[in-house]
Amino acid sequence: MAVYSMTGYATAQSGTAAATDAPRAALGIEIRSVNSRFLDLTFKLSDDLRGAEPALRELLQSRLKRGKVEVRAWIEGRHDAATRTPSPHDLQKLVALQDGIQAWCPKAAPLSVAEILQITSRQSAQPGDWQDTLMDLGRQAMEAFLASRAREGAKLVEMLLDRLRQLRQLARDAQPLIPALVEQQRQRFLDRWNEALGSAGAQTGSEAAQDRALAEATAYAIRIDVAEELTRLDAHLAEIERLLGKGGDVGKRLDFLIQELHREANTLGSKSSSLELTRISVDMKVLIEQMREQVQNLE
Repeated sequence: MAVYSMTGYATAQSGTAAATDAPRAALGIEIRSVNSRFLDLTFKLSDDLRGAEPALRELLQSRLKRGKVEVRAWIEGRHDAATRTPSPHDLQKLVALQDGIQAWCPKAAPLSVAEILQITSRQSAQPGDWQDTLMDLGRQAMEAFLASRAREGAKLVEMLLDRLRQLRQLARDAQPLIPALVEQQRQRFLDRWNEALGSAGAQTGSEAAQDRALAEATAYAIRIDVAEELTRLDAHLAEIERLLGKGGDVGKRLDFLIQELHREANTLGSKSSSLELTRISVDMKVLIEQMREQVQNLE
């Protein structure tokens, strides 16, 4: 299953009709989207197309999970250079209507040529067929829109997999540092233990020395427990890779895992007592932040 970006764009149009005595309306529809925590739909339809909004909303909700989506639809050909010549029948109807209105409202202004052309063009648009045509275009645009999101999602997956490889390499670089770190901390513990025995033994006896040694041992155990962070980090990386391979609407789950990665990298840095391990922690956080920005683009 593909991984979809929340950024996408697509458009579809019906064929522009020729200038005949009974032209059909030419329609256009456009779908675009950006990031959002939830599915947020906005419709900008011309007045003649408002009736199709519920059906278009149902179509989008059945195919999309997240994103701020804007749908625009319009009728083309209303102001084409090749304006249709009104038929005599249409003109007779307008004249009859105008005479009837002016009989009741003598001060009413007569229709201008532009108004006559506008009214007759609107009457020829066959509004009863617009919704069916618009829905066909909507389905075409939706397929192109999903394909656009899938292409963008594939690029994001490629970038995320590259960052995963770099994070795994940093974790491998950190592993050999752990024995040296443990030995360093062990030596510090022994030095403080001997110091505690020398000072506390002379003053208060072995009980005070044991308490001091217990406190030092506890601090020592907490300080050297870096391997646990690396193990959890590796597990999170494996889960992220699995979700990217699975596809679908994985954005929220990935966002949570990125937070966990950041937590482990922070803890790794706070427990570090060597410059090399600190550098690895900083490099990890830079990569994780890059991943976080891109994961927020995924559906």
